[in-house]
Amino acid sequence: MFRSTFALVATMTLLSGCASHEYVKRAISTLDMQHAAALTKVDNAAQASAASAFGRANAAYTLAEGKFQFTTTLSDAVASFGAGRSELSAAAQASLTELAAKLTSDNKDVYLEIQGHTDNRGNETKKIAIGLARAESVRLFLNQQGVALNRMSVISYSDKAPVASNENEDDRAKNRRVVIRGVK
Repeated sequence: MFRSTFALVATMTLLSGCASHEYVKRAISTLDMQHAAALTKVDNAAQASAASAFGRANAAYTLAEGKFQFTTTLSDAVASFGAGRSELSAAAQASLTELAAKLTSDNKDVYLEIQGHTDNRGNETKKIAIGLARAESVRLFLNQQGVALNRMSVISYSDKAPVASNENEDDRAKNRRVVIRGVK
């Protein structure tokens, strides 16, 4: 009797241990699936947000088509935007000072869209942020030169509108730029 009771208790203990391991495996599997779904959801939301901003910018461009007065680009050669950088060089500041003088004297009714662009390196969130930082540095500099803030808006195109291939450093440098569009 003692042997059969012991055998029964040992068998139940082993079976309950196996059930616990199975439960843990199922719980981990469920959590892994929930985690993957959450990551996918965040990824999709970030991509949708970038696509939405790009779509709004294109819609604004289409709406204003034919009303553009000028377009000027501050590229790596002028602005010296290094990878991940948004500081304006002395050459860029001189160019922007000339533009600001024209905007405050001759073109008082021109509205500026300041577009920040990046190369293709880094994740989407960082590329959007650096494109915006580049555009914002231009906007703030122009404001310091007397151009009213309500005449300027900034947008980050991230790496969505490259002018070069991004296959080497020279081409990536060409894509790190700010484009200023004047709209009447």
